[in-house]
Amino acid sequence: MKQAHRVVGTPARRADGVAKVTGAARYAVDLSVPGMAYAAVVRSTRAHAKITGIDRTAAAASPGVIRVLIGDDLLAAGLTPYYGHVVLDHPVLAIERVRFHGEPVAVVVAETKREAAEAAELVDVSYEDLPAVIDADEALKPDAPVLHERRGERVGDEGMDEGEKGLVGNVCAIARVEWGNIEEALARAHLVVEGEYRYPMLYGYAMEPYNALAFFDQGDLVVFSTAQHVYMVRRDLARMFHLPLARVRVSAPYVGGGYGTKSYTKVEGMTAAAAFFTGRAVKLDLSVEEAMLTTRSASAHIRARSAFTKDGMLLARDFQIVMNNGAYTDNTPLVNSKTANRCFGPYRIPALRVIARSVFTNTVPSSSLRGFGAPQGNIAGELQMDEAAAKLGIDPVELRLRNLVGPGEEFMPGKRPLDADLKDDLRCLASALEWPGTRIGRSIGLGVSASDAGAYPTSTAAVRIHSDTSVTLFTGSTELGQGSRTVLAQIVAEELGVPLESVGVVNGDTGVVTYERTTGASRTTTITGRAVQEACRDARRRVRELAVQAFDLPTSEIEDTAGGIRARGRGFSYGEVIEKWFGAGGEVLGHGAVRRAEGFAKMPPFYEIGCTGLELSVDRETGQVHVTKLTTVGDVGFAINPALVHGQDAGAAMMGLGAALHEELIYEGGQLVNPNVVDYR
Repeated sequence: MKQAHRVVGTPARRADGVAKVTGAARYAVDLSVPGMAYAAVVRSTRAHAKITGIDRTAAAASPGVIRVLIGDDLLAAGLTPYYGHVVLDHPVLAIERVRFHGEPVAVVVAETKREAAEAAELVDVSYEDLPAVIDADEALKPDAPVLHERRGERVGDEGMDEGEKGLVGNVCAIARVEWGNIEEALARAHLVVEGEYRYPMLYGYAMEPYNALAFFDQGDLVVFSTAQHVYMVRRDLARMFHLPLARVRVSAPYVGGGYGTKSYTKVEGMTAAAAFFTGRAVKLDLSVEEAMLTTRSASAHIRARSAFTKDGMLLARDFQIVMNNGAYTDNTPLVNSKTANRCFGPYRIPALRVIARSVFTNTVPSSSLRGFGAPQGNIAGELQMDEAAAKLGIDPVELRLRNLVGPGEEFMPGKRPLDADLKDDLRCLASALEWPGTRIGRSIGLGVSASDAGAYPTSTAAVRIHSDTSVTLFTGSTELGQGSRTVLAQIVAEELGVPLESVGVVNGDTGVVTYERTTGASRTTTITGRAVQEACRDARRRVRELAVQAFDLPTSEIEDTAGGIRARGRGFSYGEVIEKWFGAGGEVLGHGAVRRAEGFAKMPPFYEIGCTGLELSVDRETGQVHVTKLTTVGDVGFAINPALVHGQDAGAAMMGLGAALHEELIYEGGQLVNPNVVDYR
């Protein structure tokens, strides 16, 4: 149908660009419905304590208050008061005890946001303090307080590589990656580099904090929220209210950033419960400070050993990793598993041992955030490459080049071979950094990585070709600011040969669109985009079938053209075929799906390639760091929209700088002391 790309591969203007810069775009926080009430959250002031009483009297009598809701109300109503996509252990509202400072204890619903907030101050919660543990290593000690004497119901397998084996005390999940004879390799090494490394707790800092609007419509639950994964949130809510999936609708309009932190259920359960008990539409809109008490990234303590020959060849790597999980399971088993798979780097390693443990502590629950466990482990592995280079007298770039795997070569046995040329990427980076040039006062450094990306490769999509040859795409992918609406529309326009401006996109609404497992893990263009391709091809096939009957044409004489078909020397647009068949109006529906069992012989679906280097100077008197140059090489293959790729790369680089130089959530005495825009750096 086409010899060269028309639409993909071009920096097409964002479909939502004008709406966003003019303020016309509607986010969940902008939505309202008639008769809507407002909710405010009462949060724990303790890190770990039994709840001995909750006095709601004063709050309930406060002006405008409709209801003061606590966890016991959900139990009494027969609802499932816990959620979690792997383990049901996260209470919608605390039941019997609190496990972290800031945990939701009650929700006040009132006629106005101000009335709800003022009444929330009047809820009197009595506590009996329990010993708290903030540090993950301390939580592993035999005498540490145990956060979950009874484990929640297991409802998923993601990241639970070891099953229930070894999950004692505060251990939430264990991941192991092993091959070769580690002890023999360490014994015969010329050099063994050993070290301990720590990665801080971080907050994703999306521009739009968590919020939701929920109501029941003739028994159906409708929720608008900031969810990245609308179908996973729907599943949690259906389980909570004992509803069929078909009677729960979750919609995420434009979402103001996510970076993984808006994966899975966050405030939707609280908001829906408030709507259930009041019979009203209820809106819950968190502040930035409250959002920082909702989720974070997992901090990590890594003990690592790397063994080398005299000429710098890796013999073995050994990683013992402890991840600070926070108070509840959330998504940390999968993050823990990904850390185990990503810490050792894309190198030829004859012997490897990685044991990663995710550990419960009395801190804000952790979940996914930029890199999904890769930064925590990769930093240790790359620092040891630099240390080994210095001790062996080998240039750090050369040491990496000697050990990197090549295109088509496995670096994890049984997994997909590397789908990029990392050596060429590293040479490109070194050239851009003018490596190893020296300048007075200049320091340069670099690192490489290859992450198993794509998450679980299950996606579906649908396209409707209308009688005017315009097309509507239906996708469960959420628009987080990454540009998915634009990229997926480009794929539709390319596949069907129609103008980009004639493609509309409906997305992120379980009541309307097709199933999409997740929006994250860099999977939308590669996995969802593939489903979109299949949907377009299915629609073209259906148009050809209609043309056979409508124009009495043999199938063999029909060929695809841009925006239609051609047969017997005459071209017909999609719209002409549709109108001929239906008589007037009508449309053709195409469906596409990608699933692991069919599409991928080996996992992961693809690798995320990272080569990053920077140049900086340090004021030796003040310690101030000044970054003068940051260079990244992202080996993405064919870029559907180069401008959006650059945007993603720049955004990730800035967040990486923040993590390295400035940012950390800090606990003192069981309290998170910097959950605000001033003190979190």
